[in-house]
Amino acid sequence: MERDDLASLAGFFCGEAALAAGSTITLGEDAAHHARVRRVAVTERVFVADGTGARAVGTIVRIEKKQIVIEVRTVTRIGRLPAVHLLVPIADRDRMLWCAEKCTELGATSWRPVMWHRSRSVSPRGDGPAFRERVIGRMRSALIQAHAAWLPDVAGDATLDRALEDLPDDDSRFVLDASGESIARDVLRPPLVLAVGPEGGFEPDELERLRFARFRPVSLGANVLRFETAAVAALAIARAALDVTSETTNG
Repeated sequence: MERDDLASLAGFFCGEAALAAGSTITLGEDAAHHARVRRVAVTERVFVADGTGARAVGTIVRIEKKQIVIEVRTVTRIGRLPAVHLLVPIADRDRMLWCAEKCTELGATSWRPVMWHRSRSVSPRGDGPAFRERVIGRMRSALIQAHAAWLPDVAGDATLDRALEDLPDDDSRFVLDASGESIARDVLRPPLVLAVGPEGGFEPDELERLRFARFRPVSLGANVLRFETAAVAALAIARAALDVTSETTNG
């Protein structure tokens, strides 16, 4: 399946159904609603992804009020991109959801919300199990819209110390901070961790804790960016750099 061929197809997420050529899958009420919104008809080709590397093309065989049935025709399994893990601030709900959507489109490997000192003063704040489910839902929609193959792994809210404990041991670590040199001057190699601070910036003790944990400060330029802008910009730069590195290594 070429990406250009997929772009015109209505997309559906099937997190639980196994995608295999020749199989038939049934998707629920949300998918049926989406089919009606997209005006998808029986016999029409559609795109399906499971968020764990499988991208499929199938045909609608039945549309009902609360479910649709798709016959899977072809399945392609896609390897995961070089790892880029994100530590994002617990912040304004809507801005976190937007950030989650764009980071999914750009192929983030994981998403870990961190309760920085200045996160505690935010209202309405995006935290807790119910909001985590909203984030996952937004990521699934973004995955389908981008015709991508992999969802980010979404961890629960964490303190900084807990987030650091859960990081891989062999990673390259960067914290977005105006005191650092330009991220474009650094050599980025996977697995990569990008730490993004809250509105108003890090507290001095948080920066010190990050530096002690091997995070190197890097800058995205002269302007002060909102957290969601910084996260998306840094991820885009990292993805572009890692793609070049991968091509050089494979060439």
